[in-house]
Amino acid sequence: MLSAPIYTGSTGNPSAVYLDISKEQDPSVRTTPEQLRKGQRRALESALRVDQAGELAANYIYMGQKAVLGRDPVTGSLIQEMWDQEKKHLAVMNKLQVQHQVRPTMLWNVALVAGYGLGAVTALMGREAAMACTEAVETIIGEHYDDQLKEMEDLPTSHPSVPLLRKVIVEFRDDELEHLNIAVENYSQRAPAHALLSTVVGAGCKVAIELCKRF
Repeated sequence: MLSAPIYTGSTGNPSAVYLDISKEQDPSVRTTPEQLRKGQRRALESALRVDQAGELAANYIYMGQKAVLGRDPVTGSLIQEMWDQEKKHLAVMNKLQVQHQVRPTMLWNVALVAGYGLGAVTALMGREAAMACTEAVETIIGEHYDDQLKEMEDLPTSHPSVPLLRKVIVEFRDDELEHLNIAVENYSQRAPAHALLSTVVGAGCKVAIELCKRF
């Protein structure tokens, strides 16, 4: 039976406030904008629903990869390093959903099973294929976070949670792009049928994003 990943390490950067017990009463992490137009509220809910699902899936992708390649001293260490960051992302996204009163996607169970399967299967195909999976997934996630930042320009920055949310999205986007670079540096593009694998994984991620926005 799969167990949910739990973040237990230290953190820094803008997201640190969400994992700092002493900041629990800070309005930027406790309150949500009340006077949002219908479109603004819909955009906020959609963004956080997708982001939480995406981080959940990413955690299980790395869990699946670690289960197969964990004994490799180099690859296992790289996977664990990236997974630890994803655990932090998920912990923060969970708190953001509670703060802004956003329900999780109804497809969360599909996200974790599909994520684990994708991670394990590509790892069984070899180290390069696992890295190609990471490259494809993180490319789509990075682009998605960029799109979200543009959509969030319409949210009222007078509320303290909004500037913080944007900073967190920037932080997480940069983390994902770092994972992409790690994958490329570790020969993701040498994977058999790299172009096909990237296309299939990337298309799957895009479909998942659109489904989680709605459900």
